[in-house]
Amino acid sequence: MRLALLFSVDSFAGGLTINALMALWFFQRFDLSLAAAGSFFFWAGLLSAASKLIAPWVAQRIGLVNTMVFTHIQASVCLIAAAFAPSLQLAFGLLFVRALLSQMDVPVRSAFVMEVVTPEERAAVVSFTAVPRSLALAISPTIGGALFTAGWLAAPLVVCGVLKIGYDLALWRAFRDTQPRRE
Repeated sequence: MRLALLFSVDSFAGGLTINALMALWFFQRFDLSLAAAGSFFFWAGLLSAASKLIAPWVAQRIGLVNTMVFTHIQASVCLIAAAFAPSLQLAFGLLFVRALLSQMDVPVRSAFVMEVVTPEERAAVVSFTAVPRSLALAISPTIGGALFTAGWLAAPLVVCGVLKIGYDLALWRAFRDTQPRRE
């Protein structure tokens, strides 16, 4: 239950800054061209993919929960800082760092869930944690769009970053001492 709730907070926060809303932010904040936005999302996507490939190496060295939390907090700080970046280049730089760090929790989260439940529970736990994540993600883009429409351009990025940091700290506090099950 705790994992499902925590993962839902993470998904809700992420929905505030889905690519469509980030593109809108770039257009309104920096008058970015559509071609430049496409290029940004291409490179950010590659960095996110690299993040997922690097995650097992990091997790072996600092642990699953620490990898989820400490890489994610740094990514969220970059997102919050990007909201106030005075230049497009600085915003791009911060968001590229975020892309490189923000997805390390994805494969590590799956590994953590598989380690803390019995083999018989795994399929059910994956479903039980995935459905609330999907529902939370479905709600938040509407809120992010409303904040942009109201003229609060930095708000979705800041709220996303703050919620994700809160999620990370709660996750760390709840599961930092959790040991894997021995089968």
